[in-house]
Amino acid sequence: NWCFTCAQYFAIKYFLMKKIIFFFILIFIATSLYIYNAKIKKESKVKEKINQTEDINYNSNIIKDVSYTSKDNDGNEYIINASQGEIDYSNSNIIYLTDVSAMIKLNNSNNITITSNFGKYNSNNLDTIFSKNVIIKYLDNKVSGEYLDFSLDRNSMIISKKVVYKNLKNILLADVVEINIETKDTRIFMYEENKKVNIKSIN
Repeated sequence: NWCFTCAQYFAIKYFLMKKIIFFFILIFIATSLYIYNAKIKKESKVKEKINQTEDINYNSNIIKDVSYTSKDNDGNEYIINASQGEIDYSNSNIIYLTDVSAMIKLNNSNNITITSNFGKYNSNNLDTIFSKNVIIKYLDNKVSGEYLDFSLDRNSMIISKKVVYKNLKNILLADVVEINIETKDTRIFMYEENKKVNIKSIN
């Protein structure tokens, strides 16, 4: 009986040892798989980040100190400069500009200068959107705002958003100022009919 009991004891002990060893093997395999998957995911994220960076570098075409000059059939000259230009990858005619300054030289009138923080220039038709801290100067007139739609085809400049028009006599606050490039005829108005242009005399 004693031997039988010993045999049972060792059999049970052996069985338990096998179970414990098997349990630790499962834990080891599970831990190894978790570490391996985590490593694969990390490497995948790193590769994805590298690929995204490469795509950005490839899609982005940045030029420092850009300058564009063009003349129309009437001899009017349009010059635009910027500290930086970025060509739109999907449309090479579009250039996004930073620290913009432009000059319109009209052969039958005075020059017009424009400055802004940013710009969007279309090299195909010369249309330009100036934005943020836009300032237009011609003769004794100064117009400032946040957004300017400039078009030689339309022969107009439309400045809007926080517009201030200033000359030697008056300061005008309005929603929109529209200027004919050649004649300098100016239209000043508000978006809402019930609101009026605010005019202050300097004298």
